Amino acid sequence: MKLKRKRQLVTYLNLLDQPIQFNPFVFSRKFLLWALLGLLGGFIAGLYWITLEFLTHQLAYFQGWLVIPTMAICGLLAGLIIHYIGDPGEIQLIVNNIRFNKGKLDPKNNPSMLLSSLLCISSGGSLGPEAPLVQVIGSSGTWLGKLFRLKGEDLRSMSIAGMASGFTAMFGAPLGGSLFALEILHHEHAVEYYKAIMPAFVASCFSYVVFALITQLDLGTLWILPSYEMLDKFDFLYAVFFAIIATCFGWFFIFCTKFLKNLFEKLHVPIYIKTLIGGILLGIIVYYVPITRYFSHYELSTLLTSDFSIQMLIAILFLKILAISVTVTSGWRGGFIIPLFFTGATLGLIIHHFIPSISLSLTIVSCMAAINACVTRTPMSTTILLATLTGFSYFIPILFASLTGYFLAPKIPFISSQLKNE
Repeated sequence: MKLKRKRQLVTYLNLLDQPIQFNPFVFSRKFLLWALLGLLGGFIAGLYWITLEFLTHQLAYFQGWLVIPTMAICGLLAGLIIHYIGDPGEIQLIVNNIRFNKGKLDPKNNPSMLLSSLLCISSGGSLGPEAPLVQVIGSSGTWLGKLFRLKGEDLRSMSIAGMASGFTAMFGAPLGGSLFALEILHHEHAVEYYKAIMPAFVASCFSYVVFALITQLDLGTLWILPSYEMLDKFDFLYAVFFAIIATCFGWFFIFCTKFLKNLFEKLHVPIYIKTLIGGILLGIIVYYVPITRYFSHYELSTLLTSDFSIQMLIAILFLKILAISVTVTSGWRGGFIIPLFFTGATLGLIIHHFIPSISLSLTIVSCMAAINACVTRTPMSTTILLATLTGFSYFIPILFASLTGYFLAPKIPFISSQLKNE
């Protein structure tokens, strides 16, 4: 029976290796593979999100002082998973594999990434699910490409398309997610992987639909900002000015993260001890400022609709930066894009307190764009993502702010594998 099934599989693969006959359209066999990857990616992302929501609601009952032992235990368990099942790596490893390992993402550590990230994110760590989804779905693209005997740039494109599917499922923005997957791979020559842009678009669109059907989430504008109309031609200059301030905090975040990374590296202890220490520190931060808990998918809306004092906003800003840094450096798993958006929004609210005459929406979105572009070096995709997620109708001010953050970023990138030569 097994031999018969293997022969059938070989027959199907041989058929797919043949070009579609009498086809007058651009549509081809590769389109089917990209679509299949998108369907698979959307399914994986949907199941991951449902599981994450369930665990988050269960662990949300532990509040007050109980949040400290809760996050400490979850950190310990996540560290034990990484120690015994395997280290899934971070975004640097993904970028390196795409660039230097012929685009192959190894799926063997996906169980470790899935389990550890679910614990870290659901318990309240300041990292989001985009990095785990990018790793898991990107490696699924590699697996699918190998299954259909793709090689070279075609195989690399499947991995990148999988990454794009992961970003898209998380952000609900096929165009922004696709560009983000391409742009984060190289800080200077984004067009190096231009061949993968069509696979990324196709896979992202299918992933977007499947994820929406599974989760039943409202897609589109995620964070509601006050309506904005560009009444002054100097709004572009304001956007640049706010972006310069936000970029300074981007530098501060990078410095804080590197400082804590050096401290944790000096601790010659197993990974689960580091994640335990990280959980204790995060629990203490959350105990005093509860809004810093989680990766800010919902907390950002709470921030925008609440009436925090200026003192509280300043505390939230610095403690959130510290929380993200601790989460990144102590071995917790997840992505830092949405937490950075939260930090930028907090900074925007602080600036608007001192300059209330300028549009609140312009102030917030400029800070969100600049701090993310400074850290991730993705000005194009950051612009599109923010326009989609905030419903900010004027595209150009966001682009000015993103480019400001990008060009004023540190010469040595935060994601070290974005360096031109390694």
